[in-house]
Amino acid sequence: MISYLQIENLTKSFGDRILFENISLGIGEGDRIGLIAKNGAGKTTLLNILAGKENYDSGNIVFRNNLRVGYLEQSPSYPPELTVIQACFQSDNDTVRLIAEYEQALQTDDPIGLQELLDRMDHYKAWDYEQRAKQILSQLKINNFDQPVKELSGGQLKRLALANVLITEPDLLILDEPTNHLDIDMTEWLEEFLRRTNITLLMVTHDRYFLDRVCNQIVEIDNHTLYNYNGNYSYYLEKREERIEIHNAEIDRARNLMRTELDWIRRQPQARGTKAKYRVDAFYELQAKARQEKSDGQVRLEVKSSYIGSKIFEAKGICKKFGDLKIIENFDYTFARYEKMGIVGNNGTGKSTFIKMLVGEIQPDRGRFDIGETVKFGYYSQDGLHFNEQMKVIDAVRDIAEEISLGDGRKLSASQFLQHFLFTPETQHSYIYKLSGGERRRLYLCTILISNPNFLVLDEPTNDLDIVTLNVLEDYLRNFKGCLIVISHDRYFMDKVVDHLLVFKGNGELKDFPGNYTDYREWKETQEQKAKSEQAEKAKQDNKKTTAEKRNTSDNTRRRLSFKEKKELEQLEMEIAALEEEKKTIETNLCSGTLSIEELTLQSKRLPGINENLDEKTLRWLELSEIEG
Repeated sequence: MISYLQIENLTKSFGDRILFENISLGIGEGDRIGLIAKNGAGKTTLLNILAGKENYDSGNIVFRNNLRVGYLEQSPSYPPELTVIQACFQSDNDTVRLIAEYEQALQTDDPIGLQELLDRMDHYKAWDYEQRAKQILSQLKINNFDQPVKELSGGQLKRLALANVLITEPDLLILDEPTNHLDIDMTEWLEEFLRRTNITLLMVTHDRYFLDRVCNQIVEIDNHTLYNYNGNYSYYLEKREERIEIHNAEIDRARNLMRTELDWIRRQPQARGTKAKYRVDAFYELQAKARQEKSDGQVRLEVKSSYIGSKIFEAKGICKKFGDLKIIENFDYTFARYEKMGIVGNNGTGKSTFIKMLVGEIQPDRGRFDIGETVKFGYYSQDGLHFNEQMKVIDAVRDIAEEISLGDGRKLSASQFLQHFLFTPETQHSYIYKLSGGERRRLYLCTILISNPNFLVLDEPTNDLDIVTLNVLEDYLRNFKGCLIVISHDRYFMDKVVDHLLVFKGNGELKDFPGNYTDYREWKETQEQKAKSEQAEKAKQDNKKTTAEKRNTSDNTRRRLSFKEKKELEQLEMEIAALEEEKKTIETNLCSGTLSIEELTLQSKRLPGINENLDEKTLRWLELSEIEG
């Protein structure tokens, strides 16, 4: 296997906070690695170091010579005045730099330098860069190439950045949370694209289905150390549990031995202390081992929800649109007590608008929500809570409540509550600006739950949360004694939490589906297959009907086909069948996500020629068929 990247004894810290220490990792051709760690453990920092955007304290990083690396940042940005296609030429990649160098060289009189650039332009396929960019953008459902970047949604911006990375066909693709802000259709397209290609990949994502289906290796940063698992996410879960059990057993043994040693140390006369120095030293080693914390810390969400009555809310004739974009039309719904609804749909179909109308942030054009008197919303917005950056973590919670009720007379102080969310005493007294993106999300979730809501409305709660926090949040929501509406593109999360879906199909069309996301996906595929079969059967029957009608209108006076024309008709039938089969194959390939950019370009160019040839031959076939009658 060809080595692409070697990381040796890499250490990174911020002040006295160590992210990782002396970690080593090798990445070879064909590796598809998922990087997992708790929030704040340094996942994004490590990717930024590899991309050359951050420094490190010590260690070595060695890339293979001439390795092309593509990096998708977690929060990409472009100058707002650019159009979509212009942004593709603003990317910091080898091909764009080469095009700029070539255009500059055209202004000089250096034929030797220009010839070298021409050769490099051929090698990097730079001549058709814009065409490839448009093809990839179209596959990612961005079709308005002249749209200003400032008008793009978060999901569209992420897809633009993703297109910019894929256009250059890098040898090593580094992705930081590629599924954040992507709708489910786009997530599944990217999953299929990466799964069917031989691209070498290092990525950070919390999407566990994505990890399980795409990756062949999982790397975890835990306690400043890197652990490697040669398998997908399911394999990682199994082997990680074994590692933790062994680790915890070692700590238990060390604690038992320490008790024995401590008793021995205390019983020894001071004068004999030097005679057993080796045993005293061993005692202190045991003490250090015994004081290690057992893996692994858990977020314990045991907050009591306040009482909720039988009436939750009724939606009556809700209508909402923005200009010509219809969001909801004449929507009626009665929400039941303890109901757990998931909302799914493509970006821009109105999911967030719907829940903002429910909580009163946006008013419907017509209709109303009739909310029960006992309902107490806990609304987790996709935009997040805008904290005072100079405030300490503990103060952000104390501003909402000094104590949190757990029910049965039990209470937690704000500090104790934060510890359940894995905020150590040291972190609690740190300033909010020092927190990672995931830690801020966890703090935001904490501020929502401490007010004891009985109806949680969560808009993309999984973005930026680590997998440990997600597991505990899922467990909490399954056992939550209240109502829940959640919008999420995380299919794994939805499968574990909700009991039915409200599907936003676009143009005001909504479908209430009884089941989780996987149930809906299977049903949808079955319906699509059924529709295709019905369409094919209808076309077959129409063809038979047309043929019968032609036979019934036969005319004795019409001429017969010559021998040459009969042979031509037979040849046309074979050629048309071959062209239709080739067309079907190309269309399937174009939608599969398996083609390289070069193959995608060639087959896209071939398709119009096939259609034109089919039209000509079909027209001639019809002429001869009418004569033969």
